[in-house]
Amino acid sequence: MTTILYEHPLNERIRNYLKLEQLFSQVDNCLPENITNYHQVFFNALFSIIDCLDRNDIRGDLIKDLEKIEQNLVIWSKSPAIDSSAISENIQQTVQLSCQLKGNSPTWWQLKEDKLISSLKQRFAIQGGNSSFDLPQLHFWINQKTETIAKDIRHWISLLDYVRKALFLILKFIRQRGEFKKIETESGFYQDSGEGILLLRIKVPQNAQYYPSVSGNKFRYSIRFMLPCEESGRRYSNQATEFQLASC
Repeated sequence: MTTILYEHPLNERIRNYLKLEQLFSQVDNCLPENITNYHQVFFNALFSIIDCLDRNDIRGDLIKDLEKIEQNLVIWSKSPAIDSSAISENIQQTVQLSCQLKGNSPTWWQLKEDKLISSLKQRFAIQGGNSSFDLPQLHFWINQKTETIAKDIRHWISLLDYVRKALFLILKFIRQRGEFKKIETESGFYQDSGEGILLLRIKVPQNAQYYPSVSGNKFRYSIRFMLPCEESGRRYSNQATEFQLASC
């Protein structure tokens, strides 16, 4: 059965992680050969990544989570039934990423000092300020050879590489914490304790005419299923509802 996957964080740290993951995905989907049509998506995502890293202690959170993963991997390595080579590879990757993050000068700071990036970022912050007549420098850049554009994009993204790898590794381990279980509710409403849970993952059949709206924190969460409504945009569903839930 084809499903739609919804994810909801239960604390601010995981919320920032999911935002960054989505922004990285947007950057990755903007290929150099299509940059003329997708440059606004690319730069908006890139600037949002810079702002998120600048305003939040993402680096500190990533380091703490990597250290927790390393501790767990060391414990798991003592189990006789575990794949020692896979554990060793993960430990090595975790330690390497942690050391890179602990460096005195984060490489992504170079993006803030890049002349092209900084000049574009100022105009992108203004509503409608990224038109070709406001940014001839951008118009010039997107009309360069694909090889030149690709080289610039690879350089910019490489400065974020260790942040991206650490983020994806941590989210992979978080998601592996929970297995999907079938849930049935008669009223379109479900709630449970949020203790020890960082992330909710909800699967709903693609052909279902409802979607989940989640609220909660580390103590308790609730899932209210909603229906589209032409008059008010949405309304509560009171019908029997089936979905799959993974508490991670």
